[in-house]
Amino acid sequence: MEIEIRNIQNQIKRSSMELGTEIEIRNIQNQIKRSSEDSRTVEGLAVVFNSDSVDMGFIERISPNAITEDTINNSDIFAYLDHNSDRGVLARSRNGNGTLKLWLEEDGLHYRFEAPNTALGDELLSYLSRGEINNSSFAFTIPKDGDVWEMRNGKHYRTINKIDRLFDVSPVFQPAYKTTTSVRRRLDGFAQIEEKLNKIKEEIEKL
Repeated sequence: MEIEIRNIQNQIKRSSMELGTEIEIRNIQNQIKRSSEDSRTVEGLAVVFNSDSVDMGFIERISPNAITEDTINNSDIFAYLDHNSDRGVLARSRNGNGTLKLWLEEDGLHYRFEAPNTALGDELLSYLSRGEINNSSFAFTIPKDGDVWEMRNGKHYRTINKIDRLFDVSPVFQPAYKTTTSVRRRLDGFAQIEEKLNKIKEEIEKL
């Protein structure tokens, strides 16, 4: 029986590693602003560490070690308006260099850029001044072994321990929580394996 439990626990670990990576999107509320009303500098918090997400069918938390300087230096990161690349680019960080400045602090990944002297840049500043945009959102991928799933108090929890690439940080109108089909498959697989494990534990308790 103990061998069977270990086998199922190994299945849980493998199920979180065996699927390919896809781009995911998360939202951070009330974390973008102009540095002052007469400035074109836009500042925001792209990623928050050690904070539980909204309920997406699971609760998610990003560990402080999930993003490093290497993550930034190995990514080509754009700032778009509302994740819409067709509208143009607000700023860009290519391998850590460019008009989009990103840095790590204890609470998460911060960013700053000067809104360009374009119609898009002026539009963003107007939205920020009127309070119509106050959310940040970021797009990312994780490696196959970058997350861990667990069940606590009847709820599924996902901890992201590694983000391998960042794709964009965007001022957005509405919260965006795009989970991928691979994440949903991981959640479904984890739930099925967890159910089997619980049944075996119940059988052991009856012995």
